[in-house]
Order: sequence, then structure tokens, then C-alpha cells
Amino acid sequence: MCGIVGYLGPQNGINIVLEGLRRLEYRGYDSAGISVLGANGRLAVFKKAGKLENLRNIVSEIHPTSNTTIGHTRWATHGEVNDTNAHPHISDSMAVDDEYSIAIVHNGIIENAPILKKELIDSGINFKSQTDSEVFLGLLLHELYQAKSSKKADYMQAILNAFKRIKGNSAFVIQTTDDNTLYALKKGAPLVCGTNQRSRELFVSSDPYALVGMADKVFFPDDGILCVLNRQNSQIRFFDLEGRPSSKVASRDQEISMQVSEKGAFEHYMLKEIFEQPERIRTLSNYYLHGNGQLLLQKIAHHHPKQIHISACGTAWHAGLVIKNFLERFNRIPCVIELASEFRYKNPILSPEDLAIFISQSGETADTLAALDLCLEQKIKTLAIVNVEGSTLHRNANESLLIQAGMEIGVASTKAFTLQALTGRMFGDVIQSKKINSAIFDKFNLLADRIEELLRSADQIQAIAEEIYNYKGFIFTGRGDDFPVALEGALKLKEIAYVHAEGYAAGELKHGPIALIDEMMVNLAIVTPKLYEKTVSNIQEIKARRGIIVTIGPANDHHLQEISNYYIPMNYEGLDELIPLYANVVSQLFSYYVAKFKGTDIDKPRNLAKSVTVE
Repeated sequence: MCGIVGYLGPQNGINIVLEGLRRLEYRGYDSAGISVLGANGRLAVFKKAGKLENLRNIVSEIHPTSNTTIGHTRWATHGEVNDTNAHPHISDSMAVDDEYSIAIVHNGIIENAPILKKELIDSGINFKSQTDSEVFLGLLLHELYQAKSSKKADYMQAILNAFKRIKGNSAFVIQTTDDNTLYALKKGAPLVCGTNQRSRELFVSSDPYALVGMADKVFFPDDGILCVLNRQNSQIRFFDLEGRPSSKVASRDQEISMQVSEKGAFEHYMLKEIFEQPERIRTLSNYYLHGNGQLLLQKIAHHHPKQIHISACGTAWHAGLVIKNFLERFNRIPCVIELASEFRYKNPILSPEDLAIFISQSGETADTLAALDLCLEQKIKTLAIVNVEGSTLHRNANESLLIQAGMEIGVASTKAFTLQALTGRMFGDVIQSKKINSAIFDKFNLLADRIEELLRSADQIQAIAEEIYNYKGFIFTGRGDDFPVALEGALKLKEIAYVHAEGYAAGELKHGPIALIDEMMVNLAIVTPKLYEKTVSNIQEIKARRGIIVTIGPANDHHLQEISNYYIPMNYEGLDELIPLYANVVSQLFSYYVAKFKGTDIDKPRNLAKSVTVE
């Protein structure tokens, strides 16, 4: 979702903030802006709807300079996409005398904004945008004018008072005319601070990736912690909501290199990340078999839950479906899987003997974090399967397993799905045997080898995509263990190619969806050894109605080759329960190539965001 970057230091911070915002483009946005301190001692805002390049063009014409700068890329929640609703929001003309000059950037949603806005309008505050974000700025002004009897504006107290009044998950960065200070705080939304002691620079962002190569140390404040960044002493101080110094902040050295996060020879991040899967699977195996991950596995080996609840969203939910199949098949533990956005509003039946598993690539998915909080409140043991170390999910769950997927920048998740599912399989194997078994990692590495072989023949999948990318719709089908990857394949195609695609259990076609089948409808059928005959029968039903058949199936199967318009042979030998993850790579490549032929923005598809931090 929205991206935040702020800078304090000896350099002109504008280019630094713009570079940070560029790195956060993958999160999804529709406008961008920056706030700077002008020569007249007041703040100036430059912002523009559309791509970040539009903002860069404005800045290049004016050449502003400022040692203190905040920037934002907005993903609209309140108010249409236009220049006025873009961030930052500035206090000029919001009050009668314009005594204060304040700018804010905001991620999240202020749930009680309508009530607060009416109250503020009645008190003389004028609003210029349709956003809920501007309400927080109005609250700040109201607090400052209420305390006007004091000789010096107490920005810190005004910020704390205003923050206490809002409801919902939000992160804010506040800039005033004090060139030495920025303020930041959050609740339920991602926010990090960074320092570079050598260059005496301070940073704040919604994502540590924006600070790679800039900050050498990153801080992760808890909810309700005010971060005060001060340029004079190059320090960040932390306070609770009562204004008392606080130590509720995690920190780590920044180790990610920019090389890891660049596309290299690949045209898109998504393609790069599909091709990274063999390497990342081997990294997962090494980390948990020979590296620091051994301690994490040994810690969870004692788990013996009577029931497991799995909660996630989107692609992570599909990975949860795969994990549910693993746990029920091999561990014989009943699993209940819920979309996090539904789980959080239910009254789930939970027992102290249960375990709740939460899956997220970013570790900042708002609905998943809310579901986690619900379980923590009820004293249920929680486990995170997450990619980003130091994320809120990683920090707040009782225990966490890092999936070792590396940076995933393409909005449509690929390698994270594979690694999430494998991490769930590894978890089940460890709690079943109460020890770490090398055999499961041998199978993981065999999967890596097979994916590598498949990627070498990606041209075949590209050629199929080129022939059928303009068909009117696509139905992905699978039975049993293959059903979750049918759902995932359809989601990938929808996300990046903007075409109608659905995932179905193949046996359900005759209960309604088969009405859609004609000569312009494509069926991507996942055929694996389990339920082979049943799945082939379902393909015949579609073929009889002139549907176009693309079969992902076992190699050297002449019958499948005969009944299919397009046949993609797969070497399933030795993969057993991991076969669906192998077949899913075909769907990833197919979706990528369809999107490429359609000319869509593959890495940054419209209306979507990488880290979904609002409901």
C-alpha cells in the first residue's frame, strides 16, 4: 500500500526521499508527493497524481533544496485520485491565522474520521481534501491552538493528544518548521526508523527496503511509540503515549544489498522471482538443516496441537490450503483454514490446546495481524510463517518460521507461495517426528532440481500463451491436492493480465461453471497421479463442449496428449506430495507470458499493492 520515506541530515534530502519512494513503487500507488522546508521558513509541498515520474518532473523544474524532507506514495482509500488528495497534506489555509506550518504523510485508515471532521469544522478548521488523513492534521492544529497560551508550541504533546483520539490502524510522519526534527508514530501499520552514524543521517519509512544502502541500523517501534528524530545530535528518541521515554523498540543492522533487489538481466521482477525459486528452496533447506534455523525448528518440535487454525489472505491463503492438506495427511491433525478478513470478525471456536498459524509474505498484512491479535488475546499459541524478519507478524507471534524467500518485489507473489507451502510441510514433519529429518530437505532439493529443468523449457509455455492469450476466459482445475494451486493459478492470471480467470475443483464443473464453456474458454487442467482418472474425465467433459484444453500432466502420457489442445509434460517422479508446487510453476509462467503479450504493468498491476496494510 502507501509508501512513506523521510530524511534528516546534512545533504539535500529530496533526491534521497525520491529514491526511497522509487523503491517502494512495487507496493502499489496512484500519486506521489514531497514536503520541504522553504527559504521563507515555511513548508512547501509538491505532489502529483499518477506515476512518481510526474513528481520528478515538477521537482526537476523547480530544484528545491531541504535538509529535512518527507515523501509519500498514495494508494487511495478516501477520496478520488487527484493532486489535492495526494500526500503530503499541509496545514496552510486550514486555520484562520496560518500561525503553524505542518505537513503530514499517512498510511492506513482513520475509522472515526467523519465524526472528528465535523467536530473540527465546527471549531474553525478548514479541510481542502476528501481524505481521512487530513483529519489528523486538523487535530494537530486544534491541539496547538488549544495550548496557545504557552510560549512555545509543544508539537510532541499535540501529536500524542491527536493520536489518542483516532481509531483504526495508521502510521504518520509529521514535519514542522523545525529543520532539526521529524516525528513518527503508528498503530497496526508498518513503520521503521533508521540511522547512519557515520554520515549523521536519520531516516523513517514504511518499509526497511527503502533504506537499503542508506541506513546501517533499523529500528522497529511498537504500536503507540512516538519516534522523535533529531538532526542536531543524530539520535532517535522513543516515547510512549504519555510522553515517557520508552524502550519498546526492536532493532537490527541493515544487511540487505541493493544487488539482491535489482532485476538484473530479467525484464520484470516477477520473472526474476519465478526463476529464483530453485535457489531459494535450497537456501531454505540449508538454513533449517545446517544454519541458524535449526534452533527455530528445535523450539517448535514440542508442539502437539489437537487442532490447527490457519489464517491468511490472497496467495498466502492458498499456501495455507496446501499446508492444511499436508498437516491433515501426514500429521492427522484437523485444520481449520479461514481468510483472515473473515476470521477477525467471527467468534471462532478456540481451545488453549490449539495452535494458530498465520501466513504472510510481508508480515504487515492488516487483516492477518488483526487475526493474530485475536488469538493472542485468547492465549492461543501462535506461529508465523513469514518472509520479512523484523516485521510486525514476525515480532508479535509467539514463534516464527522465516521462509527464506529473499526480497519479493513483484506484486504478484510467486516464490513466496512456494516457500510458504514448503515451510508448512517442514513444520509438519518436525512436529511429527520431534526432530529434524534430512529426508524432507532431500525432497525439497529434488523439487528445486525439477523446477530448474522446467524453467529451461519456459519457451514452450511462452509459445502456448502467445497463441491463446486473447481468449475470453480461463478456468484452472485440479482435484484433491491440486485444487489450491488451481485457485492460485487463476489468481495470478487475474492479478497481472486483467482477464477473467477462475479456479475450481474439477469435479465441481458440472455443478454450474460448465455453463461457461465454449470454443473461446480455456481450461488449464492440472493432472497429477492422485485422482488421475477422475480428472481426465472432467477434461473430457470440457472437451465435449469445445473448450480449449491446456493440460499440465505426467510426461509421456499419450492419452493426455491426444485429448489436449496443448500438453505440458512434467516429471513427477519422486516428488509425491510436492507435485502441486511443481505444477504451479507452470501456472506462474503462463500468467506472466499472457500478461506480457497483453502489455500490462506486470510488476505493478493496477489497483493492487504488495503489502496490504488496510482492510
